Amino acid sequence: MPVSRALRRLLRIRELEEEQSRAALESVIGELSCLEKAVVVAAGRDRQGRQLVSSSALNGELPDRLAGLEESLAAIRHGKVLKERRDGVKQQVEILQQSFLARRVERRQAETLIEAAEAMNAIEAERRGQQALDEWHRSRTPQANRKPKPCADTQGVGSSNRAGRGHQSNPEKN
Repeated sequence: MPVSRALRRLLRIRELEEEQSRAALESVIGELSCLEKAVVVAAGRDRQGRQLVSSSALNGELPDRLAGLEESLAAIRHGKVLKERRDGVKQQVEILQQSFLARRVERRQAETLIEAAEAMNAIEAERRGQQALDEWHRSRTPQANRKPKPCADTQGVGSSNRAGRGHQSNPEKN
């Protein structure tokens, strides 16, 4: 019996679900990477703002000092927002990774079912082939050439009868 179409469809569905799960995971991982880069850029802006404050303190430029303070504060606020968003995306990545792995397990289970069914079919086909070969071989052997196998019970019975009859039927010894 060949593998059912339903099992093959199930495998195809599981493959598609795994592909979709993988695409979603890769998308969120890409978003996480962008957020990581944005956090690094925000930290760099904060550093530049503090450097501007330091250099303006030496120069005595009040507008540069205020601009540096504002740049640093804006970068800190932006960094906080980005870090919170990054943490949320990290959780989403973990959830999608678990979902992806579950889809992969489901696909592999469907593959295992199909492989087992195909193995059983192959064993059954081999068995049927061997039966057909045995039947062919039996049909080629003529009935007359077959020698009946002697039975152990008939040999024992026949020899005891002969001994008893031999004693009575041999007139020369009497």
